[in-house]
Amino acid sequence: MSSPAERYAAARRRTSHPTLADFTADLGFSLDPFQVEACEALEDGSGVLVCAPTGAGKTVVGEFAVHKALAEGRKAFYTTPIKALSNQKYNDLVERYGADRVGLLTGDNAVNGDAPVVVMTTEVLRNMLYAESPAIDGLGYVVMDEVHYLADRFRGAVWEEVIIHLPSSVTLVSLSATVSNAEEFGDWLVTVRGDTTVVVSEVRPIPLWQHMLVGNRVFDLFSLRPAAHAGEQEETPRGLSTRERGASVVDPELVRYVREHERRIEAWGSGKRGESWHKPRFRPPARSDVIERLDKAGLLPAITFVFSRNGCDAAVHQCLMSGMRLTDEVERAEIAQIIDERTGSLPEEDLHVLGFWEWREGLLAGIAAHHAGLVPAFKETVEECFVRGLVKAVFATETLALGINMPARTVVLERLVKWNGEAHVDVTPGEYTQLTGRAGRRGIDVEGHAVVVWAPGMDPSVVAGLASTRTYPLRSSFRPSYNMAVNLVSSFGRARARELLASSFAQFQADRSVVGLARAAGRLERDAERFAAEMRSDRGDVGDYARIRREISDREKELSRDSQAKRRMEAADTLAALRPGDVIRVPTGRRQGLAVVLDPGITDLADPRPLVLTEDKWAGRLGAVDFPTPVEALARVRVPKNFNHRSPHARRDLASTLRNARVENDLGARRVKKGRSAAADDPVLADLRQALRNHPVHQLPDREERVRTADRWLRAVHEAEQLHRKMAERTGSLTRQFDRTCDVLEELGYLVPEVPQLVAADAVPAAPADGVPVVTDDGRRLARIWSEADLLVAECLREGVWRGLTPAELAAAVSTLVFEARRDSPALPAVPAGKVAAAIGAMRGIRSRLQDVELDRGVPATRDLDLGFAWAAYRWADGQSLDKVLAGAEQAGTELSGGDFVRWTRQLVDLLDQLGKVADDAVARTARAAVERVRRGVVAVAVGG
Repeated sequence: MSSPAERYAAARRRTSHPTLADFTADLGFSLDPFQVEACEALEDGSGVLVCAPTGAGKTVVGEFAVHKALAEGRKAFYTTPIKALSNQKYNDLVERYGADRVGLLTGDNAVNGDAPVVVMTTEVLRNMLYAESPAIDGLGYVVMDEVHYLADRFRGAVWEEVIIHLPSSVTLVSLSATVSNAEEFGDWLVTVRGDTTVVVSEVRPIPLWQHMLVGNRVFDLFSLRPAAHAGEQEETPRGLSTRERGASVVDPELVRYVREHERRIEAWGSGKRGESWHKPRFRPPARSDVIERLDKAGLLPAITFVFSRNGCDAAVHQCLMSGMRLTDEVERAEIAQIIDERTGSLPEEDLHVLGFWEWREGLLAGIAAHHAGLVPAFKETVEECFVRGLVKAVFATETLALGINMPARTVVLERLVKWNGEAHVDVTPGEYTQLTGRAGRRGIDVEGHAVVVWAPGMDPSVVAGLASTRTYPLRSSFRPSYNMAVNLVSSFGRARARELLASSFAQFQADRSVVGLARAAGRLERDAERFAAEMRSDRGDVGDYARIRREISDREKELSRDSQAKRRMEAADTLAALRPGDVIRVPTGRRQGLAVVLDPGITDLADPRPLVLTEDKWAGRLGAVDFPTPVEALARVRVPKNFNHRSPHARRDLASTLRNARVENDLGARRVKKGRSAAADDPVLADLRQALRNHPVHQLPDREERVRTADRWLRAVHEAEQLHRKMAERTGSLTRQFDRTCDVLEELGYLVPEVPQLVAADAVPAAPADGVPVVTDDGRRLARIWSEADLLVAECLREGVWRGLTPAELAAAVSTLVFEARRDSPALPAVPAGKVAAAIGAMRGIRSRLQDVELDRGVPATRDLDLGFAWAAYRWADGQSLDKVLAGAEQAGTELSGGDFVRWTRQLVDLLDQLGKVADDAVARTARAAVERVRRGVVAVAVGG
């Protein structure tokens, strides 16, 4: 029971903030201190930035802004980064305020867009601002949920554009995950939006316990619960490594057990070769065993992060094969009903290729996967079942941590290394916090649990340091695009546009970072002076000698790269000369050995990808990566007419013929003779080596020690020079990028060239004169194209490369501007011949010319075309079944899941829809027809068409 003083303070607060009191009266729960602080600041007329952990209840502040707007008779826009979040928030607000007062605007849906409260994706609001939409009139509040998305390198600029361009009369409510530089972000918001209150809370609403699973034992990760996880503020000592920080808090019993466990594993593998007691290498605990252990401990529902789509699907399969069932009869009936409601509109003929029945079996057992390879209907069904407590174990990739509200009692991390699209990298402290933030359901669980599965080489101290690190800063990814430049110049003129860009968070951070760079450069210069003194010799210039050695190393690497490129080109030429029936040797890789060519695989715009059959009866296409050296036909065998490489019987017979050919032609393993290296005959390298031998330092007895110091000196000098270049680049960097971007647009005829005016030094820059165009007709079209390849799209429209194409052909050509393969392929995927190949060839020519202009002006190059989706887009727009589309894509060199196909098709529909509005009449009609053909079946279900 509260004291009289506390009751009096609460009454004072209610009277001083009546709108907040009215809002909280209907909530059914009391607000946390950080929520009260943010809402009171909002009612006092300030904008707010709220940074708090996942699940802490940040959105209550956004909902209060909506309530306040309605109370004042003004509009409120609630923006989210993804459509799923928009849909969820729309349903929440409709439940509270009614469907007549709430609207929804995403790329797929437009519901009641004139309502006083509208939920939308951030891109929709950005487009409204540039179009000067009348919907902005009367706007009082904008809530930017998940504002930390401005760090996203592909979409982050949109958040900054909105923050900068919103009218000053609009109050901004920014909701962010916990970041370590919230004050810096808040300082920037004050400069561009005026009075902004920063509210930071690191208190988790549900305490989090951290554990490590080693073999079949679960240990607490920390000897005592760290203050950061108990909800108290604790200053992290600076200058300590992750391991040093973790070593001070990690459970010593866990460390001892891990050491003993590693010694046992090493002992198991130390037997002599051939001894019967030699045991296999370490195997992690079975996923079914981990889930069963959590179930017995009462720690389900759980989300296990696997970082691999195939791994997620395999985990579900393993659990089902073990006989695991986590649901009762009543729950299964409810799950079946949800499945029918959510997936009933999927075409029946597509269910098999989507793996529907296997997915349904897992879901009924309370087990599911969640990743980008699933079609939206499957993911939404899993989400609903999980939120309702029907699905108890979900195996997910990290994308789930960035999505909708889907908390669990326990989060399991199988590994602390993930693939980022380019390499395997360690999970960062910020990512670890984001992932484990899902553990603990507010109002349901007393505490949440995070479990890391141990593997050899995993140091508990490092994991503890990772879990207790509180430094994950927000970094801007903003840079001016062509579309942004045209819109800015059209709306404000060049001079005012520069001022707006100079006020971006990116420039704000760049200017602040120059001070730190200067300090770092000074340290390196002092190090260089010390190294120079240490390496000095009266027998010669050691630095000069070290430079020659560095030049030799660089030259050798350059020659090696050139030699490899030459061999790859020769290999591609020899692949093009192959004929069906040729017997070849695959020199490397999983398919190493003899193979017979079934189809040379020569297509327009693509490197040869021969279809082959190996001696072990595998049939498939190989690419240039499998042939690092030229290939030759060693013999010939007869390939039966109409040979079906999918028939096991046919493959077995032909593989037998191939083995006979090995014996008859003596085609046993051959050692490849190494040719003379390019370095052996290079005159530049010979001169450098001679200069090195003749150098006086070469004869010094302590030469290597001095050269090691000289290498450190060279490195310090080089790094100091790099930092000075960065300092020069960052001072006014965005305005320089903007000017270069405008230079490209002027050269290509999208902007009218800027004419310098003679004005007084203290004069205010004038806006563009009325009636004087600064943007051409082509520029106005570019201003309506929202694509990563915006200028390339505009150039293709201007040059008419898509005229005369059918809807299916246009879909194939345009798909090359949206698709991005998950992994680089050494060979170009096949594309439809004829008009499609010709159009893509013309597009590549335009892109090449555009790249030359960009290179000349110092602008980052426009993305290249990716041909991997062309066949899939063509076949789908041509009316073929999903089964044939996916099989054809794989044959053309691109493996697609159902979810991949739907995701890329949605992006294709978006760009085709834009072309239907901005292209000339003929291409616009074709684009609209292509949209109709593409928006069918499983795609229509996903995009709401």
